Amino acid sequence: MNRCLMLTGSLALAWGVFVAKPAAADDAAEISARPVQWTADFNAGRKDASCDLFSKDLISDFRGQGEADFTKRCELISKAIDDKDRTFRYELNIKEILPGRDLAVVRLEWTLHVSPGDVTAVEPGMDIFRKEPDGAWRIIRYMAYEK
Repeated sequence: MNRCLMLTGSLALAWGVFVAKPAAADDAAEISARPVQWTADFNAGRKDASCDLFSKDLISDFRGQGEADFTKRCELISKAIDDKDRTFRYELNIKEILPGRDLAVVRLEWTLHVSPGDVTAVEPGMDIFRKEPDGAWRIIRYMAYEK
């Protein structure tokens, strides 16, 4: 009986290691594509596409700005894109993706360039993505700060 349980447990472990890993790799690729696309959308001034990175359940916390929900975050994005006096441009550095079944944690660093004035801000952060009913991975929580 113990051998049967051990064999069953070993088979379950092997199934998890060899079958589940490709799905996680696929998810990691899908997840990393989302902020990469966001960078392109934001830098091109596509407001609606930029807001699509975020879940309607978003709670974000950027040091010094306090918490913001989906509506507030999209208002801030729109305000930056519509600013006639300054240009905002982001660069992305994904440091780590930890995918799970329906949630994933992404450790990343944004670099924001603002002109005129040649201001550069480095913004490390951590995003929690959720696979939503439509199949898209969106940020449901994030925390970030400026170095």
